[in-house]
Amino acid sequence: MSRILVLYHSTYGHILQMAEAVADGAASTGARVDIRRVPELVPEEVARASGYVMEQRHGFATVDELPLYDAIIIGVGTRYGRMASQMANFLDQTGGLWARGALNGKVGSAFTSTASQHGGQETTLMAIHTNLLHFGMVTVGLPYSFAGQMTLTEITGGSPYGASTIAGGDGSRQPTSNELEGARFQGRHVADIANRLFPDPRTMVEEEQGFLLSD
Repeated sequence: MSRILVLYHSTYGHILQMAEAVADGAASTGARVDIRRVPELVPEEVARASGYVMEQRHGFATVDELPLYDAIIIGVGTRYGRMASQMANFLDQTGGLWARGALNGKVGSAFTSTASQHGGQETTLMAIHTNLLHFGMVTVGLPYSFAGQMTLTEITGGSPYGASTIAGGDGSRQPTSNELEGARFQGRHVADIANRLFPDPRTMVEEEQGFLLSD
């Protein structure tokens, strides 16, 4: 089926958890899924002193590999209502891809995390969408068919622009089951669309043969 990249930057581990949930959802459709992180710009000694999660489960992404994917789902934390500089720096290196239209027609989506309920989740997601639209990508959010984003019984992230979580001012709050399910839902949703747009050629042949046999 389609090939999907979950591209993320995580400081305290919240986006990492969401990225793996997104990947689980996408993989459940049969899509081939890779998880990659963007390089850290903060010096290691500063990162350690600031409480960054230093465990690295996934390899670094490169700009040149982005065109290999049918869909790219970007996850990054918020800084003052916009995406963190690590992701912005990575995306700023894609001018060559943009110039030759290398991502035109591919599927793009986004998810994020903030410290507070109103800390800029939607502005960050829409800023990522702006990047995706400049690339010429088909932009996909988190539809209201994921009913969890409508709940009033608990504090939760999630919006039609993408899945999200709330970390708390000190980073101690972890993604809830509802927020992780929103991430999985978004991964499945993006993969379902990508699978339709970029089917496996073998599947297309099988479907065509089935149509001819039943005609």
